[in-house]
Amino acid sequence: MIFQKELWLLLLTTDGKVSAEIRSNKYEKEYYVQVDGLVTETKIAQLRKGVQISVKGENYITKPGKAFCIENPKFPLRSQKIRDERHGPTSWISIIIKEGKFRQVRKMTAAVNLPTLRLIRVRIGDITLRELKVSDVKELSTLI
Repeated sequence: MIFQKELWLLLLTTDGKVSAEIRSNKYEKEYYVQVDGLVTETKIAQLRKGVQISVKGENYITKPGKAFCIENPKFPLRSQKIRDERHGPTSWISIIIKEGKFRQVRKMTAAVNLPTLRLIRVRIGDITLRELKVSDVKELSTLI
């Protein structure tokens, strides 16, 4: 089943093998990230190449991935507004990774001085949010 709550793609399964496979490095996970500040090509290049983050207190360099600037995806407004235009410009980035360390995407954007304001997982493998609305549920016959 796919659940979308607060615009987050969430897959629920009772099959442990499927769950482990989804979490593995086998499938791409795509995130749309709203960041504080203006994105530069240098910062995108750093994200693509891999950045140093902390994982369980140890320094870790993320594996190369895909990252690029995107236009505002026009998602529904958040239930609680965290900031407004007075605080300065924001940008949107698409980040595609295969690994998934604890809070990895947030740590990656912070490593290039672009703190995450909003993080939305939009794809796992070939499964996407597509036309789902907040709180929509879709049952899948095959997962990936």
